[in-house]
Amino acid sequence: MFRRDFFADRGDFGLPSEVPVFIVGMPRSGTTLIEQIAASHPLVHGAGELKDIAIAAANLPKVLDTETPYPDCLAVMDGETSRRLAEDRLRRLGALAPGAARVIDKMPFNYLHLALIALLHPAARIIHCRRDARDLGLSCYLQNFTDSHPWTTRLEDIGHYFKAYESLMDHWRRVLPLKVMDIGYEALINDQEGESRRLIDFLGLPWDDACLEFHNTRRAVRTASNWQVRQPIYSKSVGRWRLYEKFLDPLKRALES
Repeated sequence: MFRRDFFADRGDFGLPSEVPVFIVGMPRSGTTLIEQIAASHPLVHGAGELKDIAIAAANLPKVLDTETPYPDCLAVMDGETSRRLAEDRLRRLGALAPGAARVIDKMPFNYLHLALIALLHPAARIIHCRRDARDLGLSCYLQNFTDSHPWTTRLEDIGHYFKAYESLMDHWRRVLPLKVMDIGYEALINDQEGESRRLIDFLGLPWDDACLEFHNTRRAVRTASNWQVRQPIYSKSVGRWRLYEKFLDPLKRALES
């Protein structure tokens, strides 16, 4: 359903505000670090992992008065409804951070909802976090998530989930009209200033040196990386999978299948 012409036919949907920014990707891919860097800019507010897009998706069939489930029901959503939903969400973002030029929602799993985001916020910017699949898979496996992610309990399942996620992101790149920037965890570690400047430029904002001192930024961080963003960038997590290589065959087989 989600082809280029689907979005082209709905070019007047939503509201063209540049305030919404979404950081998406797999958990443990550097989303919290990248949000912290961007939120250190005086014109940016990092709102953390908001659930409103997922809630909007779950409620959409009821809003549209249809028995067609999400995401298929997006085909029957009209422009007026899209603008009303966008206005409601922009109002909530404004209440979170009055006067902010950009407000970041860093819910990683919003990558599942980029079609809905495109129809509500056509001027939104999407920051897609990437990381070596072996390091990412290991980190997901070792992390005791507070939310339920059953696919993180078996290395083989993590590999299959990662491949499905990559397939979907490849599709979005081909069809979405949104501005999307890929940023790699390893590239950020190797060139903090260069990648940070590229990030702020993508947000359409002037550079601010506070973004290089992100670990000094005082703001609430409620994810598994809350202690890591209080430290300067370090490289010890890059290539960590090699320490556990003899245990990772199920992950590697799934990634190669």
